[in-house]
Amino acid sequence: MELLFMQLSSQNAEHDEIDFEFLGNRTGQPYILQTNVFTGGQGNKEQRIFIWFDPTKEFHRYSILWNMYQIVFYVDDVPIRVFKNSKDLGVKFPFDQPMKIYNSLWNADDWATRGGLEKTDWSKAPFIAGYKSFHIDGCEASVNSKLCATQGKRWWDQGEFRDLDAAQWRSLKWVREKYTIYNYCTDSKRLPQIPSECKRDGDI
Repeated sequence: MELLFMQLSSQNAEHDEIDFEFLGNRTGQPYILQTNVFTGGQGNKEQRIFIWFDPTKEFHRYSILWNMYQIVFYVDDVPIRVFKNSKDLGVKFPFDQPMKIYNSLWNADDWATRGGLEKTDWSKAPFIAGYKSFHIDGCEASVNSKLCATQGKRWWDQGEFRDLDAAQWRSLKWVREKYTIYNYCTDSKRLPQIPSECKRDGDI
């Protein structure tokens, strides 16, 4: 079972998507949090971490900063991943089409838990996910718009949000060193050539 608890997704063939996902786990094992970015219909940019707390015990804050410079995934205001705009390197960046927000539970036991070794225990159904204090601060745009109607005027467009600050980079380094268990940037078997954005994102 996978909890796809925050997904931004576009609605056309040039599919863009930004994902926060909890993967299923064996009882007593650490919980795995996966992030992924689809750009121009291509995914395969997964990163996975062991979360440093039990997410079933109490509420935590999960958030995404997405602007024309970067996408940053946060857990309790700790950055766990950054994906920079690398269009100048030939890497598509999800910015020129609107997205919808989805939350769901779905059966992904063919791959999500230990490569599909752990199957969903349907005797535990119904499966329930709870949310509170859900908040969206987003761009005003119509479906046909290619750019935000207030581009450059909102708080997330300002200079301080174009990059992580020194403390945030240290926090991200802590997550990478202590909790990261998979990073597509270092998967040489799957991707023999290192993706060009990985160096800019600080993943290698």
